[in-house]
Amino acid sequence: MTLVRAALALAAAALLTGCGKPAQSDQVLKFSIVPAEDQASMSRVWQPLLDDLQKQTGLKVQASFASNYMGMIEAMRFNQVQVGWFSALPALEAVNRAHAEVLGRIVDKGGAGGVYESVLITRKGSGITLDDVLKCGKRYNFGLGDPNSTSGTLAPLAYLFAPRGIDPADCFKTVRSASHQANLLGVGYGTVDVATANTVTLVFARRQDPKIADQIEVIWTSPPLPESSILVRKDLDPAVKDKLKRFFMSYGTASGAEGEHERKVLDALTYGGFRPVDDSYLDPIRLMVASKDLNEARHSGDQAKVAQAQKVFDAINAKPSAHAG
Repeated sequence: MTLVRAALALAAAALLTGCGKPAQSDQVLKFSIVPAEDQASMSRVWQPLLDDLQKQTGLKVQASFASNYMGMIEAMRFNQVQVGWFSALPALEAVNRAHAEVLGRIVDKGGAGGVYESVLITRKGSGITLDDVLKCGKRYNFGLGDPNSTSGTLAPLAYLFAPRGIDPADCFKTVRSASHQANLLGVGYGTVDVATANTVTLVFARRQDPKIADQIEVIWTSPPLPESSILVRKDLDPAVKDKLKRFFMSYGTASGAEGEHERKVLDALTYGGFRPVDDSYLDPIRLMVASKDLNEARHSGDQAKVAQAQKVFDAINAKPSAHAG
C-alpha cells in the first residue's frame, strides 16, 4: 500500500501542472487508451475509430497513450484527458477519485456484455503445472501485471493466490510487474517462467506474432471478468457528452457500406459494439477487491481488520450487480 501511495504522489506531482478548467465543447478532447499492448499496436486499431468519432461528431479528438494504468487515472484526475477506454479496475479507480463517470461498456459480437478471462501462462513444453506454481518454493520467475490491471493483477490475486494465503513475493524466486504483452513475450522467450495475461492479449498475439503465440500454454483461467468501458470526466460539457454517447452507442449498427466499415473497425478491436451502463457494472470488480482485502485481513490475523473487511465484503456481495458478468 505504501508503494502505491508513493507512486500516486509521484504521478500527481508530474501531472499537477496540467490541472485546468472543465472541458468545453471547443477544446481538443484527449482520448486516453489503456496500455494493454505497445503504443504502435494500439494506435493501429484505435485510430480508425477516433477518426470516425471526429468525422461524425465534429469534435476534435486526439489519442493519448499512458505508460501505465496509474498514469491514465491521474491524467483523467487532472483533466489532461477527458474521455478514454479503461479496463475495469482502472475504471473503478477513475470513478472513485478522478472525476470520471461510465459512458458505456464493451459488448461482444453477439451483442452481450463483453467478458474476458485472466490467465496464467507458461512456455509450452516447460512442464510447469498449476500445482507446481501453487507449491511455491521460490522456484520460478513470475511476471505479474500492472498493479492496477484487472486481469494482470487483481483477478489472479483475488481468485487464485489470496484464497490460498499465497503472497507472490514469498512464493516465487523473482516477481516483476509488466504489461500483458511484456509478460507474454517474457514467457515466449523463456526469460520468465510463469506470468499473468488475459484472453484478449492471446487473441492479439495470435494475430500479430503467431510464432510467439505458439510458445504459450495456459495453465489457469479465471472466472469471466467485466470488459472495458468508455469513461468521461463528469464536468465535460453536457452537449459534448451527448455527442460522445450517441456516437458510441450507435457505432457499428448502421447498414450498408458505413456499417460494414464500422464493424470492420470493431473487429480489429475484437469488439461487437458498445452498450450504455452506469458504474454499477463495476460492482463485480468491487467484490473482487473486497474479497482480496478480506483474505489479506484474515491472513494478517488482525481481527479488527477482518471485521471491517468482512463488513465491506458483505455489503457489496449483497448487491445483485456484484455477481453480474
